[in-house]
Amino acid sequence: MTKPPKPKPLLQDTDKPVRSRPRKPRNPAQPNLPLDPMPDRVDPCLALLKPKPPKGPQWAFEVKWDGYRLAVHIAPSGVRILTRGGHDWTDRFPAIAAEARRLPVATAILDGEAVAFDAHGRSDFGRLQQSLGGRGGNRMSREAVLMVFDLVYFDGRDIRRTELTSRRHLLEGLVPAGGEEAIRLSEEIDADGETLLRIACDHGLEGIIAKDRNSTYRSGRGGEWLKIKCIQSDGFAIVGYEKSTASFGGIGRLLLAARKGSDLVYVGGVGTGFNERTAAELREQMDKLIVGKPAVDTGRKRNAVFVRPALVAEIEYRAWTHDGKLRHASYKGLREEQDQAVVFQLDY
Repeated sequence: MTKPPKPKPLLQDTDKPVRSRPRKPRNPAQPNLPLDPMPDRVDPCLALLKPKPPKGPQWAFEVKWDGYRLAVHIAPSGVRILTRGGHDWTDRFPAIAAEARRLPVATAILDGEAVAFDAHGRSDFGRLQQSLGGRGGNRMSREAVLMVFDLVYFDGRDIRRTELTSRRHLLEGLVPAGGEEAIRLSEEIDADGETLLRIACDHGLEGIIAKDRNSTYRSGRGGEWLKIKCIQSDGFAIVGYEKSTASFGGIGRLLLAARKGSDLVYVGGVGTGFNERTAAELREQMDKLIVGKPAVDTGRKRNAVFVRPALVAEIEYRAWTHDGKLRHASYKGLREEQDQAVVFQLDY
């Protein structure tokens, strides 16, 4: 049997590395292809509230997640996790930071929402906040998961001017669908908006997000992204509370206010949604803010304690009464200043 031919060496001198020969010397005046500098911070694109989903093939739909909006900056120097207000919370989300370091990319900025799931797989804002030690706490949350839904910087390129469809294509290559890690893809759902909203509401979700597939990434609330809620949920300033010996933390009801222009207006109270722990933490923080005169006219209240309106509560509610008060309100938690806690603005 004949032996197979011996392959010829690539080089006669095998100790030397393989090199291709340039056809001509490079012109030093010719610049290298420039990279876009990574932004220190990107103000997020925000969803505009609408009463019903839009129609048309240009709209893509996702679940609306209820947590903390985060931007994850990945660079050779390390990972940074920034809140919507630009505060560095890298140390508070160690599992997300560790997973970001494992992603197959040199540089990127991921846009997503940190959430904690309840027993039914729904995002639960209160559970997330408790995992972080409550409002003002400094605990690390190891159960938080980043549901990532956009990519604004990728491999040295600022892609905010690229249409959503292309950004999603790159994101899906970086964070595949169906993952179980600390960073997961918020998947687009191929369904009619009204059908999806009905299903989301039937499953107890907060709502859905609609995004224009052809839109670029613009900071602020420009209408490229829309949110449609099953249940209303907004931030309201706490202006006091009514005492109760029969309730957790001695809190019978929180007294709430919304903004009307530059002023605060009383919008009623909330007496449900507390547990023993959250009520005790809330009472401790409110008692540091007690004032003699209420910030707004709350009408006659028995056993009321008034506080400086420095705390913003996330309140879930079904509707408004004819005289401008919240109906079927439930307390969900306190919003963090770092998360740009915004007080609901009345438009009437």
